[in-house]
Amino acid sequence: MTDADVRQAEAAVAGDSLVRIDNLVKHFPIKGGVFSREVAKVQAVGGVSLAIRSGETLGLVGESGCGKSTLGRTILRLWEPTEGRIYFQNQDITDYGADRMRRVRREMQIIFQDPYASLNPRMTVEQIVGGSLSVHGIARGSRRRGRVVELLETVGIREDAVDRYPYEFSGGQRQRIGIARALAVLPKFIVADEPVSSLDVSIQAQIINLLISLQEQFHLTFLFIAHDLRVVEHVSDRIAVMYLGKIVELSESKTIYFSPLHPYTQALLSALPIPEATQRKERIILKGDVPSPINPPSGCYFHPRCWKATDVCRERFPEVRLHPSSKGGAEHYVACHNV
Repeated sequence: MTDADVRQAEAAVAGDSLVRIDNLVKHFPIKGGVFSREVAKVQAVGGVSLAIRSGETLGLVGESGCGKSTLGRTILRLWEPTEGRIYFQNQDITDYGADRMRRVRREMQIIFQDPYASLNPRMTVEQIVGGSLSVHGIARGSRRRGRVVELLETVGIREDAVDRYPYEFSGGQRQRIGIARALAVLPKFIVADEPVSSLDVSIQAQIINLLISLQEQFHLTFLFIAHDLRVVEHVSDRIAVMYLGKIVELSESKTIYFSPLHPYTQALLSALPIPEATQRKERIILKGDVPSPINPPSGCYFHPRCWKATDVCRERFPEVRLHPSSKGGAEHYVACHNV
């Protein structure tokens, strides 16, 4: 499969995409010394290209610290990219100023990971959920209050919650309020940044089912970020696997789970519990720790922990390529010299 073939396949995905990023890079400077000069940088996202189709849920998985949340927030331009381009509805929004970006943000929202930290404890539920309605001039006064009540009912919160404060709710209820806030301006695209990781397992299922229902009701497109592959399997159409700021594998959900190609993906899947006690699965134990994003290893970032590593893995980072096994429209991308 040549580079031209890969670009052609990627273009086919990009053609019906709502969100697209090209070679997106995000570095955070580390400053030191008397004059606070940059002495190093955290390479959080290292040249990621993705296309998210309209109406789909793209799952983004990987270990903690691999750059998943940074990628999601950079796509929304909550953090400015170091390099690369961001496209929304085929419009390049990378260099939009504050006024133009404010209009775009009505179409792009986020659900935060921590329902305790993401809600202002000094604001009522009406102020939290209805704030964006006022900012964008959608509704004020009694109309805003009525809209907030509708949104709360949509996410399973009673009407009498509008004048209460976040401390009066459980974690699951707070996350529902956060979801209502994201829905308030009727967005097209939502970054769900590990929205269930801090919740009890029983509540996780409720929130996931709610997001699936809301996607159908409001025709939403999700970037669903998580480190729990079981959660991602249930909710995602396609899955991208991320390691130390780079995408190492991308395909449809079933393909990733039943035919993983990258050693890192295989290791993550081997750690999942098996529902049937009679079944057996070889557990892949990765050696060492995740390398520092300040000083990543040469070549393939995964090679210090990979049991398949060869000399070329230590010298050159593998290009993301369309695997020859891809067929029937189910593209399977992988970045590995040994696959």
